[in-house]
Amino acid sequence: MVCALVLLGALGALASKEFVMPTAQPARAYPAHDDHPMEKVVVAVDPYDVEDKASIFTVNYRNSGYLPVFFVITNDGDQPVSLVDMKAQLNTKDRSKLLPSTTDEVVRRLSRPSRNDGQITLPIPLPKKEVKGGVSRKTWDEIDRAQFGAKAVEPHSTVRGFLFFDIQDIANPLPGASFYLMGVRDARGNELMYFEIPMEKYLSAPEAKRP
Repeated sequence: MVCALVLLGALGALASKEFVMPTAQPARAYPAHDDHPMEKVVVAVDPYDVEDKASIFTVNYRNSGYLPVFFVITNDGDQPVSLVDMKAQLNTKDRSKLLPSTTDEVVRRLSRPSRNDGQITLPIPLPKKEVKGGVSRKTWDEIDRAQFGAKAVEPHSTVRGFLFFDIQDIANPLPGASFYLMGVRDARGNELMYFEIPMEKYLSAPEAKRP
């Protein structure tokens, strides 16, 4: 009974936790970034691959086979930059080309969790607030709010959000991988040179220097 009460208290604390989008620093401040000085646009990625960083979420996405990557774009120019046609891609060492998952794809995965035979059964039933697919409305909202959704970057500003990459069948997705961004356009509709960020820039950065 005591164990059940302790577990209930822990679950209550988790239930009250809310996802808060991290404040973005200028993209140039992140170790893993690509700076295009002539175009005055900087792109950065910051994988949330360790427990202390991933604790901002109420869901353990890694357990469901997803790697959240904080994606930041800074526009230092005087004209807006369009992201309507942008295409992000994570190329792993084994040449797998991973595209960001949609909210529906992440929700679908979370609604069908793998079986856990060691799951603890509480003697007291807990109330459930679920939506279609067995995922709580709170979880659905978190995924939707976390997803990168900006369609443009205004002059002298920064936009940010998360990209969720499906790494379910990849044990170590970051070593030897590179992040690519294509389809970014200037105010005249001209496509900028693609951005390339080797993930070794992130992996080799001292922990204290990671934003």
